[in-house]
Amino acid sequence: MAGVNHNDQSSDEFRSDREKRDHLQDVNIASPRDFDEDTHHHLHRGLKARQITMIAIGGAIGTGLIIGTGKSLAQAGPAPLFIGYTLVGFLCFLVMAALGEMAAWLPLPSGFTGYATRFVDPALGFTLGWNYWFKYIIVTPNNITAFSLVIQYWVPRTRVNPGAFITVALVAIVLINYFGIKFFGEFEFWLSSIKVIVIIALILLSLILVCGGGPDHHATGFQYWKNPGAFHAYILTGSAGRFLAVWSTFTTAVFAYLGTELVGVTAGEASNPRRNIPRAIKLTFYRILLFYVVLVFLLGMLVPYNSTKLIDANKANTTAAASPFVVAIIISGIPTLPAILNAAILIFVFSAANSDLYIASRTLYGLAHEGKAPKIFKWTDSRGVPVPALGLSVCFCLLAYLGVNTASYTVFGYFINLVTMFGLLTWISILISHIFFVRARKAQNIPDSALAYVAPLGMWGSVGALIFSTLIMFFKGFALFAYKKTAAKGTHPTFDSRTFVTTYLGLPIYIILFCGYKVIMKSKLIKPEEADLYGGKARIDAEEAEFLAAQAEKKGGPETKVERIYRLTLGNLF
Repeated sequence: MAGVNHNDQSSDEFRSDREKRDHLQDVNIASPRDFDEDTHHHLHRGLKARQITMIAIGGAIGTGLIIGTGKSLAQAGPAPLFIGYTLVGFLCFLVMAALGEMAAWLPLPSGFTGYATRFVDPALGFTLGWNYWFKYIIVTPNNITAFSLVIQYWVPRTRVNPGAFITVALVAIVLINYFGIKFFGEFEFWLSSIKVIVIIALILLSLILVCGGGPDHHATGFQYWKNPGAFHAYILTGSAGRFLAVWSTFTTAVFAYLGTELVGVTAGEASNPRRNIPRAIKLTFYRILLFYVVLVFLLGMLVPYNSTKLIDANKANTTAAASPFVVAIIISGIPTLPAILNAAILIFVFSAANSDLYIASRTLYGLAHEGKAPKIFKWTDSRGVPVPALGLSVCFCLLAYLGVNTASYTVFGYFINLVTMFGLLTWISILISHIFFVRARKAQNIPDSALAYVAPLGMWGSVGALIFSTLIMFFKGFALFAYKKTAAKGTHPTFDSRTFVTTYLGLPIYIILFCGYKVIMKSKLIKPEEADLYGGKARIDAEEAEFLAAQAEKKGGPETKVERIYRLTLGNLF
């Protein structure tokens, strides 16, 4: 992997006058004027390397892994669960690699919406930005409501109104986001560290139980892969049913992996982003391999897909009772762990809500920075916090109070359908942006050696991932059309029109935003040789040089207590 050459042709300051004149005919190169930006209109690079790495890890860990895997296991069986999470995990890695290549070259404050605007079409940047913001103003209140549900494991709603817990969570995440990026980064770093420790503990516990180390001393091994079997045919029978079983796990797996792209949003606030962003991206592969693939593989060895306890768990809400890992713990005869896991889930949903609000505010700021949202949302305070963007995003968090009424839980189920579609469309847009970015690099003679990070499979990896993502998007609701076969016995089969609408509503919204922008603003597809690969780069180069100089001065200095703890523990692993 090529390192960054700080004196190469990508930096305008070091060119001869003739080179500058020739190149200016082709692209928009950053100039010293970039430094004259108003201090109230840019973010601060306050995220450290360890914070970015751990936040990126934590972004991949949530209730989708701890709870969502149970539905897929009961519906499809252990083999499809393993295959589905492995394939979608590889897809997720390709998306992250594509994002990492662009972010390492030009870490924009507008995130991946800026890449879509610069390299593809301003209409795609507009569409991607608003699509991503819609996703997070939906998922943030959903996670705040989930926070109140998890607490009901100990304090039932009959004793304390859930609105009280919703208020506590909402006030807490607003304050954490308002105190600035340094406070947010440190707080989220420790929350993500706890999440990593919990997942590693779950993996070790699962391995011990599989090998017979539980109270019952029963080594399950591949017992449940033989009886009731590795595959649970879905809708159809035979090989077609097994194929559909595998395909049915893709949507659940996508929901579980969504959030890993958070690292792309942090690019505008990362210190030395050309080193730290690629490092976080490269670790994605190992995170996926360890946290998802290994864990779901062990889960399939611990719980049979036809377990009545698993079926009952899938009917529960977001407390520990809904987790298939709790089912495995109960089957093995360990009494106290469910409450401990519920506490871990509480941390998971709080961390998710906290980072979701961060992403929502930064996405809206990025849209304003690109001129695709009102200018007021571009304003930041002296700490680099986009207060207006944060304020509007917080207003939508008030939807969490719908959770006070149990009848509203159905609405949140529909919200989850919307989130998955918005997430897939985000991945698709990132992949398209990367394909255009590679074409632009080649057209403007920028070699791979000039980049701090290059996607391992290059442009064709993104093409393959784009095809796979598109197929998942179009066929994610295929089971709705087989309602006659999936209807419960004794009930009249009916087509679920509400679920169908919420499953696919994100797609027409996306198309309307894209086409509407093109018609009104008359934007055009950007030609590879005209793509802006240098705008704003001078400022980033200068910031990087300043950071590296500061690091060189600090080298050999005293190590802080936090740095020492991290280095001796999780730093050695990640």
